[in-house]
Order: sequence, then structure tokens, then C-alpha cells
Amino acid sequence: MDDDIPKGLCGWSWKENKLFELALALVDERHPERWEMVAAMVGGEKSAGEVEEHYVILLEDLELIESGKFDHKLCEDSCVLVDLAESLCLYDNID
Repeated sequence: MDDDIPKGLCGWSWKENKLFELALALVDERHPERWEMVAAMVGGEKSAGEVEEHYVILLEDLELIESGKFDHKLCEDSCVLVDLAESLCLYDNID
């Protein structure tokens, strides 16, 4: 496994995120058991609810980036404040 790689602030390892991205590409979004299938493909340690919540967070992050509110120059911090009401959780595993 990837136990030697620390999990990000949101509780997902780099490997889990990569498996999550792959699973999203493979599992039809209209499939009635989509989140259960994605959870199984991520490694089985995440519930369908956790996987769906992670997806919603991903969509919110994309919306924030595409809106222009996210300043890419601030990526050195682990949590970037974009305004008083919103913040974006970032994690980079650079050794």
C-alpha cells in the first residue's frame, strides 16, 4: 500500500485520489450504484458516502478555480484563503 505517503488535509492519499479519478472516468455517472463502485475501485476503505462527498468537493474546487477566485500564485500554503467566506484545501506531497 501507500502507508508511507501521508494523507492530505482532507484524508485522501495521493494514490486514493488517482484511483478516484480513474474510477470516475470508468463508471457511468448514470449507473445506480456509481458511488459504491467508485468506492470499491478506490480500495474499499472509503464508503460510498465519502466518495460522493469527495466528488462534490472536487466540483466545488473546480468551480472556484474556473471562477478566477483562486490565486494560483499562493500554492505554497496548505490552505489558501480566497475570501472571508471560502477557503480551498490544498496538499502537495513533495519530498
